[in-house]
Amino acid sequence: MIQELKASYGHLFEEALLEEISQVGTFKDVPAGYKIIEIGNYIKGMPLLVSGAIKILRDDSDGDELLLYYLEKGDTCSMTMNCCMGQAKSQIKAVAEMDTSLVMVPVIKMEEWAAKYKSWRHFVFESYHKRLNELLQTVDAIAFTKMDERLLSFLEEKSRITNNLSIYNTHQEIAYELHSSRVVISRLLKKLENLGKIELKRNHIQIINLK
Repeated sequence: MIQELKASYGHLFEEALLEEISQVGTFKDVPAGYKIIEIGNYIKGMPLLVSGAIKILRDDSDGDELLLYYLEKGDTCSMTMNCCMGQAKSQIKAVAEMDTSLVMVPVIKMEEWAAKYKSWRHFVFESYHKRLNELLQTVDAIAFTKMDERLLSFLEEKSRITNNLSIYNTHQEIAYELHSSRVVISRLLKKLENLGKIELKRNHIQIINLK
């Protein structure tokens, strides 16, 4: 585990902190689609991503999902930290976007490291700041951005996260994550295809040029 931690967090944490994380952390490999955190669960640990990506989602009262942001290598989730520190139930859902490796850090160590390691305090504060900015961007997109622009941004980000020009999501799955309807998403995808930006295949969306 220590080599994976050094590769992802060696530029952030002291050697002593990396050693402690490797001693008390639990290393996990999770497949794409695996639910790491479910809404209503108590969270016992904080994830540190070693590879892959996780999408953070929120459900509304009807059970529809809204994509909030992605976590990537070297990231953690500030909402998870809030739940851990406050011993509260999770208000978000975390799902592996692709095959992902992570280290779960036990709650009991989080406050201890905040007092002991400057790099850990800085990492936590930076994580809060980054996630807050991403949440504000999501709110702004919902409030002020047209759905066709949101869909374009979604496809760009999905392609960047997966490092793949093929998007293996159904129209319904995209509609869920953008809090829209399948009919609207299908119509906008067809429009993008007519513009030569994408090609709609039988089981995936092929990106041609989104610029």
